[in-house]
Amino acid sequence: MILHSNIIGEGRPFIILHGFLGMGDNWKTLAKQFSESNYQVHLVDQRNHGRSFHSDDFDYELMADDLKAYCEEHNLNDIILLGHSMGGKTAMLFSTLYPELVKKLIVADISPRYYPVHHDTILEGLSSLDFSKIKSRGEADKALSNYIKDQGIRMFLLKNLYWVEKGQLGLRINLPVLKDNVAEVGEALPIHATFEKDTLFLRGDRSEYIGEQDEAIIHRHFPNSEIVTISNAGHWLHAENPEDFYQAVINFLY
Repeated sequence: MILHSNIIGEGRPFIILHGFLGMGDNWKTLAKQFSESNYQVHLVDQRNHGRSFHSDDFDYELMADDLKAYCEEHNLNDIILLGHSMGGKTAMLFSTLYPELVKKLIVADISPRYYPVHHDTILEGLSSLDFSKIKSRGEADKALSNYIKDQGIRMFLLKNLYWVEKGQLGLRINLPVLKDNVAEVGEALPIHATFEKDTLFLRGDRSEYIGEQDEAIIHRHFPNSEIVTISNAGHWLHAENPEDFYQAVINFLY
């Protein structure tokens, strides 16, 4: 099975991988900007997310293999690969396994290290949505607000809402499998995995995902890497400060 994607523009292949509970469409605005610099941008939905296939199996090796199959299906090589959070972990592993396919790697606000599970409240909130009663996005938002106070996070999560059929809402994500396998999202990059080519790590200045203690492990796995901090941004740095995020990526690519 091949991952679903939205392909924007013509030129050199540029693949973007979304984070946990996200989808490729989260990146559409930035993708259009990148496409104006002669890139063909592939907004890929990872397994159990967006419009891609659902599977009971979920881990980074499988997601890296999914991306390999996607590249083969679309005859892509010498790619620019950008991944955010969970997508960054997939991108890191893919680059260490298939370095011949990757020209440059960009990792947004995630380190190669292990992260403990911290999505419990979000998953509990999404599981609480009763679509036999909830008939609008507003009603879903109100129900979710009992668990998640941050409106921006709720808006991000509710992008997963869709009409299964007329009058029947549902979630595109495979929520039961993602709940059962949430620990996989925090798994570390294998200890001896390395990628020698140019790599950019971007972190938000208000995020705690990449701290000073992460710099050594980043350079150990990615010896030709640089770390750039995006100001006025937390974990969703590409959404919170898209101008600086875009400029940092373009500076790295050229």
